[in-house]
Amino acid sequence: MRTAAELVEQLRERATEAELVKLTRRLPEGEPAFGVRMGELFALAKAATDLPDAELALLFAAREFEPRMAAFCVLDFRARKAPGPRLRAAYLDHHDAITTWDMVDRAAPWVVGAATSGGPYDVLHDLATSPDPLRRRSAITAPLWFAKYGDGADLDVGHQIADRLGDDDDPVVRKAVGIYRKHAGRR
Repeated sequence: MRTAAELVEQLRERATEAELVKLTRRLPEGEPAFGVRMGELFALAKAATDLPDAELALLFAAREFEPRMAAFCVLDFRARKAPGPRLRAAYLDHHDAITTWDMVDRAAPWVVGAATSGGPYDVLHDLATSPDPLRRRSAITAPLWFAKYGDGADLDVGHQIADRLGDDDDPVVRKAVGIYRKHAGRR
């Protein structure tokens, strides 16, 4: 796949009314969407990992949910091959395109967590103090990578973030804290 427009067209072709009804229930009110099953979206995003960055930026800027979700999936697939600060910067630069918790959960561990492992950890602390609950969710979801692959220092930082956000007012954040603690507790 060479262009964002090609990916968007493939997403539109896979849309169904039944999936749109299901998807609309969990999207913010009024957010436009096509109605594509997540499994199909993930497969298309995986096939699009070679999209040029300028084309990826067009996906982040899309009004509809699926192109933006596909862009975060592309970052995730790229990070699984070669994590690093450039991908983390792309995630953070486009964080305003995140409108649902599943966008965070899909990309934050590999894109932000893997690139932050070993420190410095300022990016996580900055996200944790944001007024935006989805940025706070990014702060605690990124350390899920630490829970599986990180060292003791990484886990300590994850616990610090969890302690900071454990009593968060927003359930989207509190639930992610519980998920982190569960996975980190296995270590």
